[in-house]
Amino acid sequence: MDTLTRRKFLLASGVTAGVALVGGATAVTLHEVMAAAEANPLPGDASVLVLVTLYGGNDGLNTVIPAGDPVYHSSRTDLAYEEKDVLPLADGLGLNPSMKGFKTLWDSKKLAIVRGVSYPKPDHSHFRSMAIWQTASPTSPLPTGWLGRWLDANGRDPLKAIAIGSTLPPPLLAGAEVAGAALPLGGITIPSALHSPVQSMGRTDPADPALEARAAGSMTDLLRVEQTFAAAHTAKSEPPDDPERPTDGNSGGGQGALGAQLDVVARCIAANAPTRAYSVSSLGGFDTHSNEKGTQSKLLGELDSAVNGFLGKVKGKQVVVAVYSEFGRRVAANANQGTDHGTAGPVFIAGEPVAGGFYGDEPSLAKLDDGDLAATTDFRDVYATLVGKVLGTDPGQILGAGRQQLAFL
Repeated sequence: MDTLTRRKFLLASGVTAGVALVGGATAVTLHEVMAAAEANPLPGDASVLVLVTLYGGNDGLNTVIPAGDPVYHSSRTDLAYEEKDVLPLADGLGLNPSMKGFKTLWDSKKLAIVRGVSYPKPDHSHFRSMAIWQTASPTSPLPTGWLGRWLDANGRDPLKAIAIGSTLPPPLLAGAEVAGAALPLGGITIPSALHSPVQSMGRTDPADPALEARAAGSMTDLLRVEQTFAAAHTAKSEPPDDPERPTDGNSGGGQGALGAQLDVVARCIAANAPTRAYSVSSLGGFDTHSNEKGTQSKLLGELDSAVNGFLGKVKGKQVVVAVYSEFGRRVAANANQGTDHGTAGPVFIAGEPVAGGFYGDEPSLAKLDDGDLAATTDFRDVYATLVGKVLGTDPGQILGAGRQQLAFL
């Protein structure tokens, strides 16, 4: 999402008090984050949240698939997966065939699937629905994002929450007093003729004084930053300029953009950067109004590869990954071998601290709400669990009273 589109989103969503987002929030480099890790390292046992946004409205029914349900098959015909093709979970459900890594996480009880997640009186608009998810306010616009409010309540340090790959933080990081930081990708290119000299300057010797060793290390970091960001330099890791425009899902962007973002997060976590929450975003091509099956399978495969590669790099750390989309899709397929904007869908929670399994009831395909799945889990209860058990803050401060925490952590 470019700057103009994000400003449009901010105005449409009501996130107006996050003035720092509209006017230009804190932008940081990886070098600055690493310097903060050295000066103020996060304790090794501190828990970290990584929030993955699937822009476009991922089709939950072809992600966590009720392949044994005849209503699913009669509603989708060409889009439905056969039981023999899905990766079996439990309760008659299976994962999309492209999600083999998620199946391994499930089998090791490190993947929780929260079912039927949505909010009261769902809205089929991308802008409005994403604004609701990012502000955690389904009934009236709020001027702040839910992680922005967490920042306000926890020291107002922009480095405590960072959006990777953005030139501006997403609205969820807008607080009343401070906004989270943005760490853009793709901004560094070293001419090939200089690679060898930079490598030479980056070599250290045990006899080097501390300042010389640090200067040499910065040369090595520069090369690593370029290599890490190169894969994402031309990739479109944000939603298309007009998320209201129907697509066939082919706006998915370049290969590996999400993986490149998560590689940077893994490096920051390994260095004990003082960041408790990271926001990354996937491709915008989940808006699958036509030609859905192949497109979604490809995107879910990229998600699967990126998340599992990331979790392997942070093994042993208290890291929790939460994956969500602004809404699911309609139960019935449309005439273009796709699906239109719907309501409830699954949220994935993965990581070593996670108690794997299903949470929330599976929405019934026989009892629809005007063609949509009826929600069984309020999204704010998912957030309450993340705020309380990962970020260590009273959820009532951030989300208001009356929320319950789920047992996946």
